[in-house]
Amino acid sequence: MPPSRFEPSSIKNKIKREEISQKSKKAKNQQKLQKRLAQAKLEANDPAAKKKRLAENVPRTLDNMREFDPSILTADPSTSNLSGESSQESKLNDLEADLDNDPFASYFTSVDDPTVPPKILITTGPKASKSTYDFCDELVGVFPGAEFIRRKKGKGFELGRIAGWAADRGYKHLCVVNEDMKKPSKSPLNAITLVHLPNGPSAYFKLTSVELTKQIFGHARATPHFPELVLNNFVTRLGHAVGRMFQTTFPQLPEFQGRQVVTLHNQRDFLFFRRHRYAFRSAEKVALQEIGPRFTLKLRWLKKGIPAVYSYGEEPKPLTFDALPSTTDSEENPIAGPSDDSSTPLPKKTLPPKQDEFIWAWKVGAFSNVIITIDMETLSQPELETTRKTFFL
Repeated sequence: MPPSRFEPSSIKNKIKREEISQKSKKAKNQQKLQKRLAQAKLEANDPAAKKKRLAENVPRTLDNMREFDPSILTADPSTSNLSGESSQESKLNDLEADLDNDPFASYFTSVDDPTVPPKILITTGPKASKSTYDFCDELVGVFPGAEFIRRKKGKGFELGRIAGWAADRGYKHLCVVNEDMKKPSKSPLNAITLVHLPNGPSAYFKLTSVELTKQIFGHARATPHFPELVLNNFVTRLGHAVGRMFQTTFPQLPEFQGRQVVTLHNQRDFLFFRRHRYAFRSAEKVALQEIGPRFTLKLRWLKKGIPAVYSYGEEPKPLTFDALPSTTDSEENPIAGPSDDSSTPLPKKTLPPKQDEFIWAWKVGAFSNVIITIDMETLSQPELETTRKTFFL
């Protein structure tokens, strides 16, 4: 860099000050360029030098500086490789035990036909807007076994009652699209509630960055084939539970001739949803064409069981009558029909609980290795100590 008599900041003339500053900046850039060219020439002759430089200069990102909590919900998956084979086997055994005892184990061990998609009931809030109905139509096309039913207004259509009604009719999931009535100009969609039937759990996701199929330039047309499912970066035990919950919404056996794939990519606790169709251009190259829709989810809480109904009334007791004297002649009692001792019992109804049990909640203080029961009156729990490096999935 050529020497200068004065620093650019000490020159009072604006034109001269800018000229000296630009020359100094250009000289620094040329010096850096010459250094990079010399380094590239050296590494071209010595590949080991490049590997050493890349190993010593690892960029610091939020992903590789991630802070894991020692609790059971966010156990560090990398510790199994650092403490020997016995620790690794114990970690794998714990993971297998979790997968065998979680609420979704019956889906993977079922003997039902794997080509039959699980039934999913999709509905909205009591007063939904047109954009919400359009988004529900997109979700019906994403999930093979989905069905949309418009939600009615009034008492008796609480979320817990709807979940019990759907569970009694063979539905495996309930998906409720929520919206914010205070944003009429923007997209009112703000959340999705996903309930695994009949015994839960229930998950609440914040919904952002929604783009319908018609808003994606050059989108492909969807076909009725069962898509493949790709779950990426669900590494913790809480992440495994969320990933298996989404896995149960699709049939176990996809139809590969449709060449459709649904991707849920987890990055910093944000779940990015995409749907593509892939095409083999050659034996080595594959092209992707997005089908849509695209949106982003973020988990806010995970509850045990189906949603609670706090004002759920008890069933009235059946009417009782005085016992009539028994008669042996059937003509004296013409109302009584033939006795049937092998009467089939009535099917048991799925009733919602009266209190919610949080497995995990964002900033509610439920971050521990035990299930915390939180009443509506005690939601003022201490907040989680979270930083930009704290992730849970």
